[in-house]
Amino acid sequence: MSTAPSTPERILQRLDWKVIRKLDGLLQGDYHSLFYGFGVDFADLREYRPEDDIRYMDWNVTARMNTPYIRQYMEDREITAWFLLDLSPSVDFGTVQNLKRTMLIDFVTTLARLLTRHGNRIGAIFYDSQIERVIPARGGRDQVLLLIHDLLQQPSLSHAPFTNLNLLFQTALNSIKRRSLVFVISDFISEPGWEQSLNLLNKRHEVLAIRLWDPRETQLPDAGPVIMEDAETGEQLYVDTSDKKFRQRFQKAAEQREAQLNQTFKRAGVDVLPLSTEDDLVKAIIGFAKVRQERRK
Repeated sequence: MSTAPSTPERILQRLDWKVIRKLDGLLQGDYHSLFYGFGVDFADLREYRPEDDIRYMDWNVTARMNTPYIRQYMEDREITAWFLLDLSPSVDFGTVQNLKRTMLIDFVTTLARLLTRHGNRIGAIFYDSQIERVIPARGGRDQVLLLIHDLLQQPSLSHAPFTNLNLLFQTALNSIKRRSLVFVISDFISEPGWEQSLNLLNKRHEVLAIRLWDPRETQLPDAGPVIMEDAETGEQLYVDTSDKKFRQRFQKAAEQREAQLNQTFKRAGVDVLPLSTEDDLVKAIIGFAKVRQERRK
């Protein structure tokens, strides 16, 4: 019996039932910890008063001014959220059932649905080897379906020039005029030089990084001699995975890369959600919301 093809409506219905209903139950409709600063939108800074909530203390400004400063927020303002989507060849890594691209589509659909059903607007910027399209920010269920449709229509590239995330971030800096909530969804396998653009983007907006990864990118199985292919460039390399020292070097290099990425996010003040192809999406989002909530206390 053949499986019915995925359509935007089917994907949205599946996630409404399997993910969003569970999130509603676990978070009890309180998404402020996830969308912190939007719905509680940043307005201004002022000196701290004894009755203020210290969770809103701006410690960087406090240290510079040597006087306690508090962030003020305007409640219940409409959120404008943007999804910066890295659709370069490396997001097609994984197993048949669990590609990074599949996780990207499910995450974007879930967050887009959560945002738009409360009257907020969403937009997106698609990048593969270049900027493919910019979807202007709009609200409503139809906007979610349009976003899913365009993601499904985006072709998978077998090879492309090496990813340059700086182009994606510069496009966002030029395109997003109003202060927004920005989700960067990528595996961050890219040419260097994007760190400064990310830092600037987070100064203008609230940026959350969703780092896609697959366990096979960090640990090689003992599968004997194999030909490995670079998902971005198509370059091939013959390796012997039965060599224990080679597997250890591979794992160490992956760990170093992860540590460097985490330092980059930390310097930019960007919260990051590592999202594996094997993760349960509900648990991952709940865990991320809890981490953000703890950091704001």
